[in-house]
Amino acid sequence: MGPPKQRALLALLSTHRGTVVGPSQIIDGLWGPAAPNTAMNGVHTYIAGLRRALDPARRGRESGGILLSVAGGYELRLPLESVDAPQFVQQFAEARRLSAQGRPDAAFEMLGKALALWRGDALAGVPGPFAALERSRLREMRFSAAEDWISGMIAVGRSEEAIVVTSEAVAQEPLREKLRWLLMLALYRSGRQAHALQAYGEARCHLREELGIEPGAELQDLHARILAGTVDDGATRRQAPSAGPTLVQTPSPAESERAVLTRMGLSPRQLPSRARMFIGRDTELEQVCALLGRAYPARGRATPIVAIDGRPGVGKSALALELAHESADRFPDGQLYADLGGTGECPTPPFHVLGRLLESLGVGRADLPVDLDSRAMLYRSLLHDRQMMILLDDAVDMEQIGPLVPQGSACLIVTSRRPQRGLVARYGAHRIGLKPLCPGPAAELLGKLLGGEGERAAVHQLAELCGHLPLSVRITAAALLEDPYTSPEQLAALYKDPTVRLDLLTVAGDDGMSLRASLTASYRSLPNETAHLFRLLGRVGLEEVGVPESSQLSGVHSSEVAARLELLADLGLLERIGAGTYRLDDLTRVFAIECAEEEWVAPRPSLLRRAAKAVPVDGELRTG
Repeated sequence: MGPPKQRALLALLSTHRGTVVGPSQIIDGLWGPAAPNTAMNGVHTYIAGLRRALDPARRGRESGGILLSVAGGYELRLPLESVDAPQFVQQFAEARRLSAQGRPDAAFEMLGKALALWRGDALAGVPGPFAALERSRLREMRFSAAEDWISGMIAVGRSEEAIVVTSEAVAQEPLREKLRWLLMLALYRSGRQAHALQAYGEARCHLREELGIEPGAELQDLHARILAGTVDDGATRRQAPSAGPTLVQTPSPAESERAVLTRMGLSPRQLPSRARMFIGRDTELEQVCALLGRAYPARGRATPIVAIDGRPGVGKSALALELAHESADRFPDGQLYADLGGTGECPTPPFHVLGRLLESLGVGRADLPVDLDSRAMLYRSLLHDRQMMILLDDAVDMEQIGPLVPQGSACLIVTSRRPQRGLVARYGAHRIGLKPLCPGPAAELLGKLLGGEGERAAVHQLAELCGHLPLSVRITAAALLEDPYTSPEQLAALYKDPTVRLDLLTVAGDDGMSLRASLTASYRSLPNETAHLFRLLGRVGLEEVGVPESSQLSGVHSSEVAARLELLADLGLLERIGAGTYRLDDLTRVFAIECAEEEWVAPRPSLLRRAAKAVPVDGELRTG
């Protein structure tokens, strides 16, 4: 078929067989935006080369009967069976159609024919933008067809065969969670529960190493059901009829959950467990209970919305769950929960969140709208007359939250690091700006978590060294309970060094129980200029800072610095102590210094001169 570009042209024309492909489309497909001035000459050369290869019997300059020159471009005339790619696409679509019509045997047979067309990767070694896109499209369709085919094998009890096929597919597409899900199910159906759990562990390790994320909800749900021995046979397995195999679409965990709830006449109850020993938020609980008491049971009122924000480790999620559980009896139609992943590297888009929530509300996966606005409208319609609670944990901003705001009788609770002022301005949300616990409740929480052990003075000192943050208090209690040889007094002595304290305030293997990880999540979300200011503040060790000092320190106009300081305060990396005045606590300062050390190898004299000029006290720099 000639040189690489000529083979790329054949791929383009054969994919569009029976239609006219214009010269500009050919140039874009072969060269892209970097096409040379001589590209059109190259097209003519490759067309001539293809004609010689495809139709050697043609005479002279005739087009022949296969590759024709027509008005507007070129047309390749070949029967469908001459080109495997469109044949595969057609057969895959036909299999889906047959399955939808309730003809699983025919669908399964058609899938087998479609997959049998494959020989290695599509368009292997063919260059150009079109080939790259087409290669990706066909690969995605191939694995979608394979997943349908494997689901059919598992459904009729051919799990051992499915294990071999799925293992090979996972080796080629290790990040494809549906394949991992099918492999776990096939292993479990074959009586290999331990191997199914091992497959989950391998999937989790791979996703964390490659992408830094945890497995999706469907994988986690199947893992939990395998551990509990509650995998629903009826949802994923049927006996094969004598005529041949039956293709059964393996339902998602949300669909399985919905089927079970419907069968039992129950409403969704998705709230995670609340924290043990919840202390010190009586005022906030009373305010929200009063708000809900005004809103319910009367219908027609505006949707009550509670927005909880605060610094890392202050207990936003714990308060939200306590509120939700305490108020659950007000919402007989159920409670929905979604982790929006705002402090992770990849927050969950509202499109995907709505898909999960709609499935929980009874919408089948095949019936989900394909665009965000339609999903949001359906979501609001379904919730309008239902007394349900929706808890959205770890949100980012209004762009993410807006499509998830219900109407009517539902109640919404949102947690986030940044204040969601848009929720207050647009919907009249009740905002709770959460602060650290008061000294008494913080010490009481630590004491009760320790079972009443430890000297009262040492417990109070530890609570103070934890900054009265519930997260730090709980980590400290866990450390003391794990190590019976360390007393509260000994740990308090270690905590007096802020660097050591920041190192110790973590639970190994659980980023959700690590103060440094929480600070890192806020720092990672900062724009470059604001992150630079944060590192400056840590580097010079200022105890308190205002707009004038920060402006001189960074060499930036005061209006820009004011906005950056506000963002740092919104994310909990600074504490507001007055109008335009902020404080950097000792643990956050240690973290800021660590971040600064990654940028600077040694202090810059010009930086220290600006810092000394910014805050002179008796001729010396005031430091923490």
